[in-house]
Amino acid sequence: MKDLGSIIDATSKEILPNLIQLRRHLHAHPELSGQEYQTAALIAGELRKSGWAVKEAVGRTGLVAEMGNNSGPVVGLRVDMDALPIEERTGLDYSSSIQGLMHACGHDLHACIGLGVAKVLAKNKFTTSRIRIIFQPAEEIAQGANWMRAEKVLEGVKALFGVHVYPDLSVGKIGIGSGTFTAAAAELEIDIIGNGGHGARPHEGIDSIWIAAKIICELQEAISRRLDALKPVVISFGKISGGNAFNVIAEQVKLLGTVRCLDSNLYEKLPQWIEKIVKNIASNYGAQARINFKSIAPPVFNDPKLTNLLASCAKNFIDEENIVHLENPSLGAEDFAFFLQDVPGTMFRLGVAGDKGCAPLHSGYFSLDERCLELGIKILSQTIIMSSECSKDI
Repeated sequence: MKDLGSIIDATSKEILPNLIQLRRHLHAHPELSGQEYQTAALIAGELRKSGWAVKEAVGRTGLVAEMGNNSGPVVGLRVDMDALPIEERTGLDYSSSIQGLMHACGHDLHACIGLGVAKVLAKNKFTTSRIRIIFQPAEEIAQGANWMRAEKVLEGVKALFGVHVYPDLSVGKIGIGSGTFTAAAAELEIDIIGNGGHGARPHEGIDSIWIAAKIICELQEAISRRLDALKPVVISFGKISGGNAFNVIAEQVKLLGTVRCLDSNLYEKLPQWIEKIVKNIASNYGAQARINFKSIAPPVFNDPKLTNLLASCAKNFIDEENIVHLENPSLGAEDFAFFLQDVPGTMFRLGVAGDKGCAPLHSGYFSLDERCLELGIKILSQTIIMSSECSKDI
């Protein structure tokens, strides 16, 4: 184990300068979900240089790299590649060159971790087992995983690993957790249909804006008084639209928001629960309501055995005190969860905060400390090697 760790450590340091330059190039040239053409082409070229068999245009703009024995079980690594429609405000020398687009969630770093693992494994020819690295598009819209599942990218896979950057932990630390790791998530759309009128005589109309405000407030109150506080549910509205003039009662209002829940059984009941509350409020004031509850992703469920394996491998590179056991799952969503419906796997959090901290994910000021790249490569390289050696027992 120590000899293996030493080899991985030395190789990772050797390839790191090149990977940092690649990461900066990707950061400066972000591509939105489903449009990762240049990103995928660059990654494919780097993989082929290292001797990997690469299949492009898998799941639209994704790609799959494979190495090792063509028979037997497969150990997989999944990383994502897409950026976000966010204006970058970091002031970095390699800031986004495309106005309104930014790698504000670290997927540029994830992709380079995948490349780094590929280079470490190829350079040392550690294993003859089959290793498959999945470079996934469109995670930010929670569709890429299913695009790739439809093309059977998990065929033969016995264990799957993933990683996500984590601004709440400093560089040199990782966060792990068994069981439920992220929340189930949905998009919620509510249309309130009232009756327009003059702003001076609201009693003659049915005020959709006022009713929308009641719905927003009463949903929050209902969560705190009608649902189990030990099973958290979050409903947040991010957009309200309606009305045409300052002095006209709005006839119709649309609310767009998100729903997050950790408990799968409760999550299945939420659409009817929300619909009943919203329609009752609307009808009490003479309006109608239409509700569209669109599920985005199920929870990520980390396999305990694979999580323990990853933690054990991480100890070759960091002290045990830097392996943080996260007590609470995240209410964020991650479409890695769809892959875990088919195969056991685990995802860990990679600390990326530098000496001055790190802005939150999906912020225009998000800027990670690149020193985290080396640790991500080393932990996943060792984990995949060790997992491939015992894959028949997984």
